[in-house]
Amino acid sequence: MAHWLMKSEPEVYGIHHLAQEGSTLWDGIRNYQARNFMRNMTPGDRAFFYHSNSKPPGIVGLMEVIETGLVDPSQFDPASKYFDSSSSQASPRWDCARLRYLATFDHLLSLDMLREQFTVEALTVVKRGNRLSILPVPEASAQRLYGLLGVAPESLG
Repeated sequence: MAHWLMKSEPEVYGIHHLAQEGSTLWDGIRNYQARNFMRNMTPGDRAFFYHSNSKPPGIVGLMEVIETGLVDPSQFDPASKYFDSSSSQASPRWDCARLRYLATFDHLLSLDMLREQFTVEALTVVKRGNRLSILPVPEASAQRLYGLLGVAPESLG
């Protein structure tokens, strides 16, 4: 099982939305590096849900990858802000994954807290100016995050 960190603005799609829906299609990724990280996901992987562009930003919950290798339907919808006129049904450019809700944490792990606890090598999200919406989380860092959150990973889902 690998771990990831996936960002979303809480007003656009927050952990409360995922908790209510149970699962979601994580679509609208329009950065090639983030897309490639998503292509490396496998069912059973876990992803820390990170609220970005919020006061304060930070890790708020946990998801599980349940399906990968899906074609992102928003790339074909001219009404979508994620429409890509260069993409075609015959040769889609963008993928997505399906994730399910596992937990909302009792407390937020803010970006400031993460910067105090982790180096850039241990947790890429602490790098100033990092704007990628999907990042890998090394196993040792994932275990430290669980510890900081006060949760046993095996008890979640």
